Formats: sequence, structure tokens, C-alpha cells
Amino acid sequence: MQPKRICYTTTMGFGVFIHRSDSIYDDSPAEGYQFPSQYLQRVQACLGDWIIYYEPRKVTETRGYFAVARVEQVVPDPTAPGMYLALIEPGSYLDFVNPVPFSGADGVVERSVLNAQGRISGRAQSAVRAISSKDFSRIIALGLDNSEPLLPRVDANASPSGFEEEQAPFQFEQSRDRASFIASRIVRDRVSARSSCAPMTSVAQLPGSN
Repeated sequence: MQPKRICYTTTMGFGVFIHRSDSIYDDSPAEGYQFPSQYLQRVQACLGDWIIYYEPRKVTETRGYFAVARVEQVVPDPTAPGMYLALIEPGSYLDFVNPVPFSGADGVVERSVLNAQGRISGRAQSAVRAISSKDFSRIIALGLDNSEPLLPRVDANASPSGFEEEQAPFQFEQSRDRASFIASRIVRDRVSARSSCAPMTSVAQLPGSN
């Protein structure tokens, strides 16, 4: 019997889900994220939208921000009273090509966790938290390595007019464009190919990851 789906009328938004392999929760990032009722409202706000997975700095060889996925449903966990599952849309999970550290040369990448004084606030400890569209775009750009265009403007082998123009780098003007971009099957296939060829690197090995 399939768990009953919960329907909510909320404003969709981007989020960050903290995940660690040694967690007490029954998580499978590509399929579902288990969480207690205290985070229910925050997860509700992510329904139908994209979230970024983050592995804490305390984890040995942490990957930092390491993947993106889209939340399809929120259901009560039938095996654990008081717990819920954020079910991930099939095929939407995507590992980053590059691990993104919590902070880098330009400071903390997730600016939403800073308080008015510019210091890291208690929000950084929340297992589920909202993230601004600017922070989302920044992390996605770093994780998917947009220094090289993943989506070609034209067929590289086709030049029907006999003329070729220099192609401008592919850039995002809005966060929603970026969300549509990562959902593209062409892009996802290319990112997966890069990931399979790239050597494994932990955030701990990157500059500014302390």
C-alpha cells in the first residue's frame, strides 16, 4: 500500500537539506529524505521545487554542498511514527561535478545563514532551511562548473549557412532559468559524464574549506 500523499498550498522555494552518511535517519538522497515533524513546515515550502544537499563540515572528508534534487511529495513515514519523508522526483537527483565548501575565497557561499553582523547564525545548524535564489544560483554554478558551457547553442557539426559565429558563454539571468537548466536531460547527461571522469575530491582538500 502506497503512503498517503499530503497536499499543501504553499509558496514554493529553494531549500538546503543536511545529510550525512552516518545519520540516524533513514535517508537515500536520490529517493527520499527522512525528517522529524519539527521541520515539516519548512519541507512543505520546498514541494515542487529544488533543494541542495549539504554534508556538515564536521564529517570527515565532507563533500559540502554535493547534490541537487527536486521534492515531489511529502508523506508520513509509515515505518516511523512522528517522522516524514520528502520523496524526490525520480530522475531529478544530480551529483555536483565539484564539491562546494561551506566557505571559500569570497566567504560563506550560503549568505542566508549570516546574521545582521555578518556572522554565522544558528540557521546554519538547521537540518532543513530555506535558501535565497541568489545563494541557490551561486552554489549551483560552483557545483556544476559553469566555466564551460554544458548546453551548446548550436549543433557543433552543423553550419547550414556557411558562416560561423563566435558563441557567447552560456549564462543564467534568473534562478528559474538555472532550475530549468539543471532539469535538462542533455545537461544532466553531460554532468554525469564529467563526474564519472573526474577524480574524487573532498571539500577538505580544497582551499578555504576549513
